Amino acid sequence: MDATTAPHRIPPEMPQYGEANHIFELMQNLLEQLLIQQPKDPIPFMIKHLQRDSDYVPKIVILGPPASGKTTIAMWLGKHLNSNLLSVESLIAKEYSSLAADARTHYQKFQTLPDVLLVRLLQERLREEDCIRRGWILDGIPETREQALLIQTLGVSPRHVIVLSAPDTVLIERNLGKRIDPQTGEIYHTTFDWPPESEIQDRLIAPAGISEGETARRLLEYHRNMVRILPSYPKIVKVITADQPCVDVFYQALTYVQTVHRSNAPFTPRVLLCGPVGSGKSLQAALLAQKYGLVNVCCGQLLKEAVADKSKYGEMIRPFFEKETAATITGPILLVRKLSLTEVALVAQGRPAGPRWRVFFLNVPFDSIIERLTLRRTDPVTGERSHLMYKPPPTMEIQARLLQSPKDSEEQIRLRMELFYRNSAELQEFYRQAITLNGDQDPYTVFEYIESGVINPLPKKVPGLRAKEYPPGEQS
Repeated sequence: MDATTAPHRIPPEMPQYGEANHIFELMQNLLEQLLIQQPKDPIPFMIKHLQRDSDYVPKIVILGPPASGKTTIAMWLGKHLNSNLLSVESLIAKEYSSLAADARTHYQKFQTLPDVLLVRLLQERLREEDCIRRGWILDGIPETREQALLIQTLGVSPRHVIVLSAPDTVLIERNLGKRIDPQTGEIYHTTFDWPPESEIQDRLIAPAGISEGETARRLLEYHRNMVRILPSYPKIVKVITADQPCVDVFYQALTYVQTVHRSNAPFTPRVLLCGPVGSGKSLQAALLAQKYGLVNVCCGQLLKEAVADKSKYGEMIRPFFEKETAATITGPILLVRKLSLTEVALVAQGRPAGPRWRVFFLNVPFDSIIERLTLRRTDPVTGERSHLMYKPPPTMEIQARLLQSPKDSEEQIRLRMELFYRNSAELQEFYRQAITLNGDQDPYTVFEYIESGVINPLPKKVPGLRAKEYPPGEQS
């Protein structure tokens, strides 16, 4: 057979290395920057890009209507993430820039900037080293769809877009009480956030354009623009209700910007489902295998197959098969045969075999498990399985001949559940990134949760705020 057409075995170390080191994403980002920047000499450009290690710095857009608190949230995120806060005001205030000087002149005269001039200012700022190394947060930019499209043509793509939302009546009331410290630029409110220091109180001023009529006009303009802006950022928009304490809004925003979007990199998911007997592991494994073409490896089924085929492993297992220790003693032997030896070795060393392992614990109350299992029956004639509550037999004749497996007695179920929970604490300690789910709900709802945990990346372990810690500038 022609060797060029033969199937090739890829060593498991290769995809594991690629996934662990994000090789696909690295090459994707590098190619993206090459096509956008189009350097004359690509090799030095790629080397410099890789040395910067700036592919995962914050790239955030925060949008919202007047008085929604977007500037406050943007400032807190900027301080917490050590990133650069960019707004129209900061862009035109830049020193030693002829472009910013022209923009200031135009803004002082018309109180607005042409889209092309604003985008050129933004492009100039984003090329500076601090924005490349520490990322950026755009406060209220873009304001129109035209600006959004112009920014995209420059290759500027945010990873997270936050949109703050609140009823117009709430926003008008908020805006009427807004005050600004001319020295620091901090924003205060006569009702919700009044500074305790009399010195600061005395110098606060009311900003222009906060009357009810002016605010209503700006809100109308915002709503008209926003419905045209959002389609420019599919799948990366998070809408957060701004009609709640500012600290809560900040925590929700922080949580979102620290999540990693699903990668386009090809991967082989590896899923481990843990749970007591009757928790639905087999059904969920079957659904996953059917949808994603995975190999469904069930330890109990492996034992039965090994005994049935009368192989040397089957003969070794047979003395233990009817005993409680069968799965504990012989299961690992069969799993080593079934799974990749490399992956089994990694797990044995206490390390998950690659970043694509997903471990789920299905929690189901004892009463629900008793209801699920003790009412199961089997038709000895047809082999069909029934459930007296969820899937009753079609006729009384069939019901009369149904049999219950000895393993489905309440006594046996208690013993098996005690065995699982005796070891579950150590399992959860071993798989610290495991996801715990409520298995006592519709099986397809449970499947949706599991599927989400399989296809989406695990949360990044970014140093964050502790539970009782306040964001920068906030006092308890």
